[in-house]
Amino acid sequence: MKGVATYWLEFFSAVSDLDIVYVPIGQGSGICSCAAVRNGLNLKTKIIGVVAEGAPAYALSFEAGRKISAPVTTKLGDGMACRVPDDASLEVILENVDHVVRVSEDELRNAMRIFFTDTHNVAEGAGAAGLAAALKEKPALMGKRVGLVITGGNVDRPVFASVLAD
Repeated sequence: MKGVATYWLEFFSAVSDLDIVYVPIGQGSGICSCAAVRNGLNLKTKIIGVVAEGAPAYALSFEAGRKISAPVTTKLGDGMACRVPDDASLEVILENVDHVVRVSEDELRNAMRIFFTDTHNVAEGAGAAGLAAALKEKPALMGKRVGLVITGGNVDRPVFASVLAD
């Protein structure tokens, strides 16, 4: 967590007055580090978690307020492919996260393409999940300062080629 927290410290130090950040949830280190840094800096930024529709364990657990296991079927969101939430991570998420958004394979694919086309950065599905969720909630974001992080670029060449070809 300390290593992951360094990028959140850099992020929150570089970008002030964010209303919302979207954070993909795999096993929980990224979102828990985000909460720790936000809280340590005494910021009011809302943290919104993001999971793949095909890996809904954290979304289901957040909604129920307790750990719920779920099967994993996501292909593009493999960096968020958690079947059983971590107890400590879930506790932090329940205390610090506003809500959790589920994004589809098509929404992940679209966000990956947008990042590549607009910024020339390669994002894996989990790395583009924040953008996918923000686009899904776009009407509610008008007038808000929103933060996104590309959290990973570990996508196999054939997979990425097929995403760009769509």
